[in-house]
Amino acid sequence: MDFNRRKDLVFIILAGFFVTNAIVAELIGGKLVQFFGLFTQSLGIMLWPVVFILTDLINEHYGKQGVRKLTYITVGLIIYTFILISIGLKIEAVSFSPVNDEAFKTVFGQSQWIMVGSIAAFLCSQLVDVYIFWLFRNKTGSKLIWLRATGSTAVSQLIDTFLVQFIAFVLPGKWAFDEFLKNAAWGYTFKLLVALCLIPLVYLGHFAIDKFLKHNSESIQQKSL
Repeated sequence: MDFNRRKDLVFIILAGFFVTNAIVAELIGGKLVQFFGLFTQSLGIMLWPVVFILTDLINEHYGKQGVRKLTYITVGLIIYTFILISIGLKIEAVSFSPVNDEAFKTVFGQSQWIMVGSIAAFLCSQLVDVYIFWLFRNKTGSKLIWLRATGSTAVSQLIDTFLVQFIAFVLPGKWAFDEFLKNAAWGYTFKLLVALCLIPLVYLGHFAIDKFLKHNSESIQQKSL
């Protein structure tokens, strides 16, 4: 990878934000919040809009292999984070530690099921997203960005939302099944509405990257003359 090439630089930036958002979502996922007094969700859902935009941009500019490889790397890093936290939970804190063992376990121990659910849901949903995205891309070409962005999201997030919440909250006994169905349905609806609202930002992101890369290409051509 050439760090002087703008396309490589853009990928590094997008990948950095992608991985950071995925890991932070795991760490804050144990905190449940209520949206509009209607449904309860993990705080990690707040980072999903960023992942939605990043996945689409990487898909469009770096292809299915770019997203797949980044997905596998991200899953590996999430597992690595999971291992480090598990080790940290077993190490006893000193008596004067500002964060005692009970507080540490309450925060990070709660996230263990979130991580297990997220790893499974993230991997499945991202691979489905890539497949659906390129199914639309091959039929529409470079047109109808909104269609492949929202279409792939509609399918992949159905899997992600229901799978992660079932593993994270139903299996540990935190939610009854009817509560899970209600919250997952509302969470999925929330994601779809956000995806539609973010379409202008998706187009803006594509425009900015295209302009940035085109400028670089023109500069190289001028230097070669």
